Amino acid sequence: MGKGWKTLADLEPGGKRCLVRVDFNVPFAPGTQTIIDDSRISAALPTIEGLLGRGASLIVCSHLGRPKGKRVPELKMAPVRQRFAELLGADVVECGGPAKPEVLPAARSFEPGQVGMLENLRFDPGEESNDDDFSKSLAS
Repeated sequence: MGKGWKTLADLEPGGKRCLVRVDFNVPFAPGTQTIIDDSRISAALPTIEGLLGRGASLIVCSHLGRPKGKRVPELKMAPVRQRFAELLGADVVECGGPAKPEVLPAARSFEPGQVGMLENLRFDPGEESNDDDFSKSLAS
């Protein structure tokens, strides 16, 4: 790694809530919500398991498709969250939309080892426009 770059090995996540941005933009069978290739989910598991194994609680977030800042029912994260939970072998709590007020209390209540997933980041127009307020809401 380049000078100044930190890796997961440099972190001490025990007892902390970590926001983990993943690429779970998985393909579905045409006209369905059946995932036909879960390799992107599988690829993230070592990182997620590593953080959990060191005592972190996680909020996982991803985009799915290109809803352009609008809520599109076919692009909700529910089938992705379900498959992620199966592959992880643990419950994954649905946390709601990333900029919604109910997310923060839910995230703060997580115990070490718990995992939650935000709704599709691209349902919020701030995700693609690099909006500072959107970024601050995720960071909180």
